[in-house]
Amino acid sequence: MIYQLPLQVTGLAAGVLLLASHAFGLFNPSASIRLARDFPRSRLMGTVLLLIATIWSFLLVQDIDLGEFSRLRGIMLIGIVAGAALSWIYVDEFLSVRALGMILLLAAEPLLESSALRVEPSRLILVVLAYAWVVAGLFFVGMPYVLRDAVGAISSDRRVWFSAALGGFLYGTALIFAALFWW
Repeated sequence: MIYQLPLQVTGLAAGVLLLASHAFGLFNPSASIRLARDFPRSRLMGTVLLLIATIWSFLLVQDIDLGEFSRLRGIMLIGIVAGAALSWIYVDEFLSVRALGMILLLAAEPLLESSALRVEPSRLILVVLAYAWVVAGLFFVGMPYVLRDAVGAISSDRRVWFSAALGGFLYGTALIFAALFWW
C-alpha cells in the first residue's frame, strides 16, 4: 500500500472537494462559468497544475517499490522533471487540461486503494468517482479539447449548468454522509 489512508478520510476529502467546487458553480454561476470557459487555455493554471502533478509523481516514484525496476528509479525521476519542463515549454495548447488529467489519474489511486478489500456496499460511491476520474483523466491528457467542448455545452444553458453543479454538490454530500455515518 502506498498511501494507507482510511476510507473515511478519503471519502471526506473527496466529498469536501466536490462539495466546495460545485457549490461555487451552484451559487455563483456567472463567475464559475467564466472561470470554466477560461480554464482550458489558462497558462497560469496549467503551470500550477503541472507543478502539482510533477511533485506528486516525483514523490510517488521516489517512495514506491518498483521491484525489478528499482535500479531505474533515478532515470525515472529525471524523466519526470524533464518531461514536465519540456511539457511546460512545448505543450502550450491546453496545458491546464492535460495537467488536470494527470492529477485526476494520480488522485484516483488513493481512492481505490482506500476502498480495496472493504465490504461495505457504500464504498462503491467512492469507487465510481475514482473510475470517473480515471476515464476523464485519460481523455483530458489525450484529447484535451473534450473538456473545452464539454464546458461549452454545459455552460450554454443556465439550467444545464445548474443541474451539473447540483449533481456534483449532491454527490459530494453523499460522500461526506457515507464517510461520517457508514465508514
